[in-house]
Amino acid sequence: MEGSGVRRFWLTAVCSIMFVITFGQEKGPDGNTNLLENMMVRIAEIEVEPDYLEEYISILKEEAEASVRLEAGVICIYPMFQKENPNQIRLLEIYADNTSYESHLQTPHFKHYKESTLPMVKSLQLVDMESIDQKTMANIFKKINTQ
Repeated sequence: MEGSGVRRFWLTAVCSIMFVITFGQEKGPDGNTNLLENMMVRIAEIEVEPDYLEEYISILKEEAEASVRLEAGVICIYPMFQKENPNQIRLLEIYADNTSYESHLQTPHFKHYKESTLPMVKSLQLVDMESIDQKTMANIFKKINTQ
């Protein structure tokens, strides 16, 4: 593994470990709260101006890596692009809860990302998602970690 492969491996490993640590138990510390019920899942649909695509991706990769590495409540920020239309970016964002998301918005790395990329973004839509099968979600991350 070289370069981006190593970074992708470590990003996946850290994301998986944080998910298992945070959500590996069925009940919360009070014995009543199901931790998965508080999880916030979002898909960000972003269209980037074609002239800025390389610069945008560079800044996005830095922000996603820093968020997962530095913030316990950021379970996953997984950037992707459409194969046939690479300036159509999608982010799978998973936060421990809404408080973790709100805290994420105040971090220096997110603020840098937002301010730096604002003129590069043609459109942005945030789509809040609800898990269909919360129990399987934990198994997905465990499986990624063993591959």
